[in-house]
Amino acid sequence: MRGILVGRFQPFHSGHLEVVRRVRAARPSDGLVLGVGSAQESYTAENPFTAGERFEMIDRALVAAKIDGCAIVPIPDIQRHAEWVAYVVALLPPFDRVYTNNPLTRLLFERAHFAVESPPLVDRARFEGARIRAELAAAGDWRSAVPPAVASYLESIDAPDRLRLLLGAGDRLAPPS
Repeated sequence: MRGILVGRFQPFHSGHLEVVRRVRAARPSDGLVLGVGSAQESYTAENPFTAGERFEMIDRALVAAKIDGCAIVPIPDIQRHAEWVAYVVALLPPFDRVYTNNPLTRLLFERAHFAVESPPLVDRARFEGARIRAELAAAGDWRSAVPPAVASYLESIDAPDRLRLLLGAGDRLAPPS
């Protein structure tokens, strides 16, 4: 069958890549869907990258790591927890297993009778999205926390400048007029 790994991937970092690698190694005959959560969010301090940019980061990292059998699907929020699992089921190809370390995601899928596994976090102190975003903004050592293909992509979209602007401008920028 197939499993899903749900995350915001803001940005997709080396910890995420290692979790994907481990899940694929443990169940090599299964497919894996990477559900890009909060896909409607972008250009905020917590969610600076668009769903398309996150797709591109993940895709480039998987290709460079020679990991196949994965699909990447955006999952916009619906703000109704009681309906969220049915919404995810409707968006994705069939799956029977969920990989998450998010307590709410675990609870919702377990109540819907899905098998849920919490993959071990990989060096959480180093591979944590908020820390990496802060390092991007501060011109710190963010490159060592993301796969090289992701670092190259983040540079190509001027991610450090975006993060400096977002973290300095508050939570959300006003839309252009």
